Amino acid sequence: MEPRESLEELDFQKYWLVFKRRWLPATGVFILTTTLAVLYASSLKEVFKAEGRLLFKQNQTANLTGVGDSGLGDLRPVYNESNPLDTQAEILRSLSIAESVVTRLNPKDDQGNPISANRIVSKLEVAGIKGTDVLSIGYESGNPKLAADIVNEVMKAFIQDNIDANRQEAAAARKFIAEQLPKTEVAVSRAEEALRQFKEQNQVTVLAEEATASVESIANLDRQIAEAQAQMAATVAQADVLRDRIGMSSAEAVDASTLSLAPGVQEVLIDLQEAQNQLAIERARYTDRHPAIANLNRQESGLQSLLQERVADVLGSSEQVPAGNLQVGRLKQDLTANLVELESQRLGLEQRLASLADARGAYEARASAFPLLEKTQRELERELKAAQSTYESLLLRMQEIQVAENQNVGNVRLIEEAIEPKSPSNSRNKSLTIAAGMFCGLLLAVATAFLLDLIDRSIKTVKEAKDVFGYTLLGIIPDFGILGKAAPRSRDSERLYAGVVVRDFPRSSIAKAYQMLQANLRFLNSDRELRTFVITSSIPKEGKTDVSANLAATISQVGRRVLLIDADMRQPSQHHVWDLTNSVGLSNVIVGQIEFSEAVQPVMPNLDVLTAGVIPPNPLALLDSERMASLVRMFAEQYDFVIFDTPPLAGNADAVILGKMVDGILHIVRPGAVDMPNAKAAREFLERSTQNVLGIVANGVKLRNEPDSYFHYTREQEWQEVVEQVPSLSNPALPESSRNPG
Repeated sequence: MEPRESLEELDFQKYWLVFKRRWLPATGVFILTTTLAVLYASSLKEVFKAEGRLLFKQNQTANLTGVGDSGLGDLRPVYNESNPLDTQAEILRSLSIAESVVTRLNPKDDQGNPISANRIVSKLEVAGIKGTDVLSIGYESGNPKLAADIVNEVMKAFIQDNIDANRQEAAAARKFIAEQLPKTEVAVSRAEEALRQFKEQNQVTVLAEEATASVESIANLDRQIAEAQAQMAATVAQADVLRDRIGMSSAEAVDASTLSLAPGVQEVLIDLQEAQNQLAIERARYTDRHPAIANLNRQESGLQSLLQERVADVLGSSEQVPAGNLQVGRLKQDLTANLVELESQRLGLEQRLASLADARGAYEARASAFPLLEKTQRELERELKAAQSTYESLLLRMQEIQVAENQNVGNVRLIEEAIEPKSPSNSRNKSLTIAAGMFCGLLLAVATAFLLDLIDRSIKTVKEAKDVFGYTLLGIIPDFGILGKAAPRSRDSERLYAGVVVRDFPRSSIAKAYQMLQANLRFLNSDRELRTFVITSSIPKEGKTDVSANLAATISQVGRRVLLIDADMRQPSQHHVWDLTNSVGLSNVIVGQIEFSEAVQPVMPNLDVLTAGVIPPNPLALLDSERMASLVRMFAEQYDFVIFDTPPLAGNADAVILGKMVDGILHIVRPGAVDMPNAKAAREFLERSTQNVLGIVANGVKLRNEPDSYFHYTREQEWQEVVEQVPSLSNPALPESSRNPG
């Protein structure tokens, strides 16, 4: 692989060759663009530019209204992306400032016409100086004094407008505060009244102290409740023990104790006991039907009823009481009394516990209301404090604004007045305009060259020819006409380049190129010697006729017998190259009108030429015939080399018909003459017809258009070689008859 540097050098050389091919239109575009730039720069009038500067700063009377952080003359942006200086620059360029300048200055242009405010705005330049809070104001005019006056008037009008705007802001702030003061005072009064009513309705003095006292009271009640519950538990335990011992419940014990102390109950009880004893004695003596027993039974029943009545009267209820509970012993009576006393203590403790619980609930309910009361009180106090703070702040701001309203204070200061400029500001622009015109001309010239080269679809170099056809490059024939541009122009010198160069100038570089071509053909195929081949091209005017003639002459010069046949029976030209007559030729030989030996004409040692002959109505029919095939075989037997000069491939099949009868086809390509579509069409035609293409020959190659150094000679050297070989060029005094080399 080639190194990257070589590839880059090749690309650069390719671009340079493009420019060399299109230098004439590119130079014309460059000259035209530069001329227009010079004319435009010459037409520019002198313009003077005056400049002044303004410094912006934050106003010290900020926050007068107390609303947010913004204040009078504040330069802070509304949006984070905006720049305060850009805003001030737009104000400077506003129509109102320009109208103020027009009113004060009444400016006029060079023709005496008034300058409008819109014109001032359009020509006024305002720009911020990077890294500072300074704006530069500039104005261009043909009158230097007018430019300075307009800039100064613009800055004065802006400063005054800034002061007026600040004073208007102060007046608006004062009016706003004057409207808010009465409302704020009413708000303070309402807040105070709301706080007073809250304390009266909720009997609040100091909520914090009351909350502390409530907590202590609840704790004290909790201790008393705990003590009463302990006493209650001890009393209940003692009562349970006594109930177990006396076998009665607390209610029964109370009833028994009450009945044992009731005299009426005891008297009836004694009588009942005596009657029962007497009944028991009598039953031992008598039967149940005895009148004494019946009498005692009636007495017992009556006493039983009386006893129950007495018990009911004592207890207050008709509940039956067992007889054993109506009269107890002394010990049991004492135990019963103790049980009754314990029951009384228990009832007292229950009442105390209920009382303590009610008191604790009251304190707890009060304590639970404290958070809401505190919250409400804090809100009321906060509202009162905010109203008082707003009222005091508004009073203070009112005093400050009244002072600021009477001051001529702004946030902009003039730091540099505009002075009358001494020299025009566009003097340098003329040079820049010309330089820019030249630069643009250069760019347009390059663009024109490449555009023309892009539009041109022709094959321009040998490398492009190789890439398009893909065949072996057998030879490169330089453009002989290029040398003629440096040579003297004469009628004979014009003929010089349309003939057989290898015969007339055997030591020229072009002759050496043909010698290289015949050597390449000789060693092209090592298996079978190449003896017959067709020479053709894609389109006319690619030089196939000259190549055929010169190649045949070159081969004959090395001692080989060569037959050159002009097989182009459409536009024959070999007879012009060799100065022969074309009365008879190949067409006559094919149809049998004349023998080959009578039609062929020797032109050089070892070289015979068979011209096309009479042009037939259908040349393709003659070529595609058995007679032509037999003639080709005969020619190959009699000569070492047979060369057929055939028509181009564009629209003609003559070359491919003959190509099937010979050893191969030699394709001529002339860079600059054939275009890409015709070249590709010719290649596809050859591929479809399965021709044996020996290779391509680049003819008429312009050395200055080639990136590769195929030849190492200069045009002066080549011309010197030609002059040395042509006496008519080296000695102009010779007669014309001696100048003809043929």
